[in-house]
Amino acid sequence: MPVHEASTNPVKMEDKNGQTSSTVVSERHVSIQTTLEGLEGLVDLNGAGRKSCPLCPEEKFKACYSHKLRRHLQNLHWKVYVEFEGQRMCICHLPCRQLKSSLGSDQTQCRLVAHYHCVVCSVTIARKTDMISHLKRHVNKGETEASYSGSSDVPFEEHVTGGQAYEIMKELGTNVQLLPNHTTPQKTDTYFSRKMKTNRQLVFCSLAVLAEERNPLECLDAFGATGIMGLQWAKHLRNSVKVTINDINEACVKMIKENCHLNHIRVEGNRTGRQLDGAGDTDSPIASVEVVKMDANVIMHLRPFDYIHLDPFGTSVNYLDAAFRNVRNLGIVSVTSTDTGSLYSKSLNVTLRHYGCQIVRTEYYRELAARMVLASVARAAARCNKGIEVLLAVALEHFVLVVVRVLRGPTQADESSKKLRQLLHCQWCEERVFLKLGSMVEENLYRQLPCQCHGSMPGKTAVELGPLWAGPLFNTGFLRRMLVAAVHHNMEDIQPLVKTLICEADCTTLKPFPVPGYSALSNQVECGVVIKTVQKVEDADTSDQSGKRKTKGEDSGNVMKKIKGDASLEHPAFYYSIHRHSIRGMNMPKLNKFLQYLTEAGFRVSRTHFDPTGVRTDATLAQFKEVLTKYSVPTYSSAPQSSAISSDRRQTL
Repeated sequence: MPVHEASTNPVKMEDKNGQTSSTVVSERHVSIQTTLEGLEGLVDLNGAGRKSCPLCPEEKFKACYSHKLRRHLQNLHWKVYVEFEGQRMCICHLPCRQLKSSLGSDQTQCRLVAHYHCVVCSVTIARKTDMISHLKRHVNKGETEASYSGSSDVPFEEHVTGGQAYEIMKELGTNVQLLPNHTTPQKTDTYFSRKMKTNRQLVFCSLAVLAEERNPLECLDAFGATGIMGLQWAKHLRNSVKVTINDINEACVKMIKENCHLNHIRVEGNRTGRQLDGAGDTDSPIASVEVVKMDANVIMHLRPFDYIHLDPFGTSVNYLDAAFRNVRNLGIVSVTSTDTGSLYSKSLNVTLRHYGCQIVRTEYYRELAARMVLASVARAAARCNKGIEVLLAVALEHFVLVVVRVLRGPTQADESSKKLRQLLHCQWCEERVFLKLGSMVEENLYRQLPCQCHGSMPGKTAVELGPLWAGPLFNTGFLRRMLVAAVHHNMEDIQPLVKTLICEADCTTLKPFPVPGYSALSNQVECGVVIKTVQKVEDADTSDQSGKRKTKGEDSGNVMKKIKGDASLEHPAFYYSIHRHSIRGMNMPKLNKFLQYLTEAGFRVSRTHFDPTGVRTDATLAQFKEVLTKYSVPTYSSAPQSSAISSDRRQTL
């Protein structure tokens, strides 16, 4: 349709193979207008003859005269617009969004669906209420600028090759091509989620820390999709890593190779495609990656790796056995689970099927999910005669990320298996405790709970959950080195989160807690101290008391010493929500003040990233409530006086 095509400015380019492609700067969709006159201006309504609607295909609305077309634009498109920041998104009937019918693969038919184009992220959404909710999520995240040209800090472009349009996005200095339906792809398309940016940066920092211990190391992105994670590894860590990006989807493998070309990265073993070092090209490749089309379980069984990252769509339990089969000693396995429905106690039958755990919905459900994933990881490692050391566990709204170090040997496997325990959870007050290890059956399990709900309430008051990981969730030394890597690579988004994890690992409030607006100067000063500390630790590990440099054969011993030095005092398990245990009719103290009161009472205390209102402490629930009650004030302090006055009035009457 000529009007729709006029919204882009094509620029023809020629690639390395001599094929011509056009690159166009993406502008806002024609259905997004500021005034009704702008919508009517898409068609020359003053001209003679029949005219087509710019937002409807010819099959839906045939060409008509100007007066009828004007009523059509006003009543069908403009009347049901969604407004955001002065921009009005009118309903669109163009073939931008197609819904496949449920026929066979050979008889697949598509039908057009009326939709709106988001002014922020350009996604297409069918319902008006869904678009309003979608825009509210953008506002909550601070995303209020449009993604089209001229109004966004992140450059987006549209690349047209072979008749298919791609959207180019930049993250952490890495460009990737995205399909228009990258948020809701079909089985043959690629998937990309902007919400997983925090996850990608945490994984990158953990890999950067491991790259300092061994160089070069072989790392695997088992589920590449667009390949953005592996490309970020290769582009920023260069020769320190040998990156392998794998995906079983042919379309994903093709797009990964295209994204390698887009970032001046050479694809190893791909001599038939476009080469960066061809004739007339002055740009040399900055790095090289290996792109593989294979099942993730197969490639992990065939080849050993130092670092493996698993990020399948949903649960990752089907790939844990293969991941621990050939991972090298003291290597790292990071696992991202996005099946939040089963992890966050919404689908209990799926939880039991995938993880073999019995859970209920609790106030600490996110930490419960992280410990449940770690229990599955520990069991998979133990089946391969390997143990694990948990480096960090993060559970946010969209994913659960656990990063573990692999320790070879049956002894390490036994030690990890001993940290899998059942959890006793009180259904009345939500007090919880891990059951003690032992081969004898205890007559009354309620004695292990600090609360007295069983004596005052009839029937069974507690449930047995698990098995769960009962060991620590963080490694302080590793998190500090991750903070150094985040500062070095200018990852400002995750620095407050990593600082929160450091405080949570030590269970203390002595370190400055990250708050919005934390000054860059204080970041540089604090991270400078951390860098010096890490350098001192490394120097101490690489030289003995006589000042002689240690040999390469002692590198594994140095790493083990560093691991033991990183291990801090184990932090308390789980946390309490201050709002969940508030006293009725009382005003609670501010959270920071309450943390200070608990510290003065002699307890270890810190905030937690699992819950913004959560408090991690070694105090029992009764002690927690006692301090909370002591420093809470009545909501209505003048209530007794008013009641006395009302009683006096009654006596006089």
